Amino acid sequence: MGTFLGEALRAAGCEVQYAPRQIDDVVPVDADLAIVAVKAYGTGAAIATLCRAFPPESGATVLTPQNGVGNEEQLAAAFGADRIVSGALTIPVERGLGGTIVAANRGGLGLAPVGANAQNWLSAAFARTAIPVTVVSDYRAMKWSKLALNIVANAACAILDVLPERLVRIDGIFELELRAIREARAVMRALALAPVDLPRYPVRALFAVAALPGPAARALLGRRIAGARGSKAPSLLLDLRAGKGRTEVEALNGAVVAAGAAHGIATPVNAVYARLVAEIARDPALGATYRDRPSALLAAVEAEERTVPK
Repeated sequence: MGTFLGEALRAAGCEVQYAPRQIDDVVPVDADLAIVAVKAYGTGAAIATLCRAFPPESGATVLTPQNGVGNEEQLAAAFGADRIVSGALTIPVERGLGGTIVAANRGGLGLAPVGANAQNWLSAAFARTAIPVTVVSDYRAMKWSKLALNIVANAACAILDVLPERLVRIDGIFELELRAIREARAVMRALALAPVDLPRYPVRALFAVAALPGPAARALLGRRIAGARGSKAPSLLLDLRAGKGRTEVEALNGAVVAAGAAHGIATPVNAVYARLVAEIARDPALGATYRDRPSALLAAVEAEERTVPK
């Protein structure tokens, strides 16, 4: 994602420099913009890199198109809210053969200032690229809307070690997916956040479909998921297969659980998703308990529901 955005800006005439991976290799830079495109669990390390790269007098804008919620708050605590811009990228991007960047010809980039500074120059800069840009006023509403997209056919695929095209054909599991989306919508209501439609992804329609009875929702949403993501492994599954030891699930399903607990909203499906993905990441051998075993996942959710106060 970072390479995709960087090269898009370079093609539009901007000078682009990529941060080194090792903190000892970071040197001060005079920059107008820093893009934080690491996984959510790497935000702390990215902040350390930026603190070393930016001189004290720097007023560089920091853009975070990361998935999940909570990254903006971490960056604002380090650099001030007025320097932070939230981003939501809906263009599927992946690495192809030889490390090349392969991007779909659809979607776009949502931008929303975190502080009082409108940062209009940034939307103008991206408008010079080939990336469609949408400006949103409420960054929290935008990022929670993107989260709702990110949790679809993600954690369940990782737990069961299956691709989305198979997931949507498993009756009981597809119902869990609908419930996970409904839990996220209930949390957004509690946070007084209205869904925001993102480029190519009508989030309001997603919530409306998820609220339908199972067969109707499956007919509408299942076909869309299978067509868009069918044979592609989602991010959480890729991380588990890569054996990284951790994933972004805490900033995705885990964020739904944390916000739900703070507002008295039960989120049993997201709770099980978050817990199991984290446990399998730490102990890959546990994956055999759930690999292609929908009944085991359904049982875990049923057990979680028994702990929810009536």
